[in-house]
Amino acid sequence: MGRYVDFVNEKTRAAVASSDNDAADDLAGDTASYAGPRPLGARTMAVLLLVLGAIGFAGSFGLAWEKYLGFIEPERAASCTLNLFVTCSAAMDSWQGALLGFPNPYLGVAAFPVVITTGVVLLTGARLPRWYWMSLLVVTVLGEALVFFLMWSSFYVIVALCPYCMVVWTIMWPLLWYQIVRGAQSGDLPMGAGLRDALVANRTIILIIGYVVAVGWLLLAVGQDLVRSF
Repeated sequence: MGRYVDFVNEKTRAAVASSDNDAADDLAGDTASYAGPRPLGARTMAVLLLVLGAIGFAGSFGLAWEKYLGFIEPERAASCTLNLFVTCSAAMDSWQGALLGFPNPYLGVAAFPVVITTGVVLLTGARLPRWYWMSLLVVTVLGEALVFFLMWSSFYVIVALCPYCMVVWTIMWPLLWYQIVRGAQSGDLPMGAGLRDALVANRTIILIIGYVVAVGWLLLAVGQDLVRSF
């Protein structure tokens, strides 16, 4: 009887260990088969999507709300207006602020909840199919292209900075970049092993370089106007 109990206990412990390993594999998700430099973990990716999506939604909703209040009170000064140069009004009133016939921030209000939901789903340990990741990446690439156009318009055409817009600009780069890193290490984005390992290993450095380039562009384009505005 004692041997039987020991046998049952041993089998139970083995089953629990196996279950724990399976849960860990599910959490690792797309990084489970990756053998290169330290990968971007599934939980880290989930938190990034959740946080970046929430910040992007807040910025988009703030601008959409200001646009709504502007419809009600046309003479009202937007709460994000600091001076004639740092103001949301110039961007909202321009044709660039409604490229598809409706205010641009409505796109963010609709899209960023999808990013937030994706992060939440990943935190549960679920694994998403390749087609979903590729669809999300394509939409993010289009969003980043729109951001580049709006940055160029703000710097050279409107010559004004929109605070809420800049919040969205700031989070779009890491949102795009970390999806590229995840796609590289999972094999969803086909590339050579050397390039894949370089992207994964240097993901933080490349992220910082992207921000340095963006800030440098801003300072070169409107740095003097920004200084004079204060």
